[in-house]
Amino acid sequence: MSHEHHHPTPATNGSTDQDAPRPPKQEQEEATTDVTEVAPGVLRTQLPISLPGLGHVNCYVMEDERGIAVVDPGLPGPAAWDALVDRLGRAGYGVTDVHTVVVTHSHPDHYGGAQRLRHESGAEIVTHESFRTLFDSVADDSEDSADLSVNSFDEQIEAIERYMSRPSPWGGRRAGPNREFIERLHGERPDVPLLEPLRPTMPVVEGQTIRLARREWVAMHTPGHTYDHLCLFDPEHGVVFTGDHVLPTITPHISGMAPEADPLALFFASLERMAAMSDVTVALPAHGHPFTDLRGRSEHIIEHHGERLDIIRQASEQFPDGTVSDFMRVLFRERSWGEMAESETYAHLEHLRELGEFSRSFDDGMAHYRAIG
Repeated sequence: MSHEHHHPTPATNGSTDQDAPRPPKQEQEEATTDVTEVAPGVLRTQLPISLPGLGHVNCYVMEDERGIAVVDPGLPGPAAWDALVDRLGRAGYGVTDVHTVVVTHSHPDHYGGAQRLRHESGAEIVTHESFRTLFDSVADDSEDSADLSVNSFDEQIEAIERYMSRPSPWGGRRAGPNREFIERLHGERPDVPLLEPLRPTMPVVEGQTIRLARREWVAMHTPGHTYDHLCLFDPEHGVVFTGDHVLPTITPHISGMAPEADPLALFFASLERMAAMSDVTVALPAHGHPFTDLRGRSEHIIEHHGERLDIIRQASEQFPDGTVSDFMRVLFRERSWGEMAESETYAHLEHLRELGEFSRSFDDGMAHYRAIG
């Protein structure tokens, strides 16, 4: 769940954790109650979240003759729902006005409110057709997957713990969400099963158009941060919903736990698509403020990950047969060491292996990487 959404802190040359604190990134700013028009017919509201590296999620509201569509309605749970109802009210709307929920990707601070909106207003749920949450993986992994959603809360927790107890592909331990976090998300609604899977009612594919805010939006499949990541582009006004794919001041986590072989290569290709777009007037990210230079920001993120790959190449002299943990300690500041930093390091090492620059071997279940040549 939220453990898939952490943004580890990269190490920077010559810096230490004793350096003077830097001002908070835009994405870390706490949610305000402001409602602002950020594009024609598009309002920005902010929902409070408290996740590593993040202080709010932008929930965008788009008005048309049928009511409103919302993009990324925040975390699950009663506190998050109250905040969503409050922000809709400040924008002049109620829950029953919501006819469509767009979910950019399968992390709980983006899809959490969607299921309840569906229950309360009958809203359509729009995601990319590959949308898939952690809970889907847990259900697939369970012997009684068909009945997992009707199991007791304790049985569902045990299923998550069993799934997360398997070793990672590189041999490390997986932490997963703790019980307290899951209980907090579940909240006071015993009538709603913990593992009630979110099913899109309008799964979309690359290039498909949907009509929101009185105009057509083009679906763009942008895998990388997650495989199912969806951006929407309005060619009429040059507006792009970028979700977590392109954020203004931080780079999203690229997980090595992805089902595809090289998620970093997919991320590079998705960023190159963004950089090649013309006639973009404003990018609307899921965290942080709207920004205008989508091309420049996309190119900067590509460059950032290129630098990370160079750090690994250089560190291969120090670690001629290094583990993921060895390389992680070079890539990330000590305060970020752990499962998420290992996962991102693994994604970078696998990219270098796919490029034919590194080889991988296993010793007692632990992956080791060696530079070729």
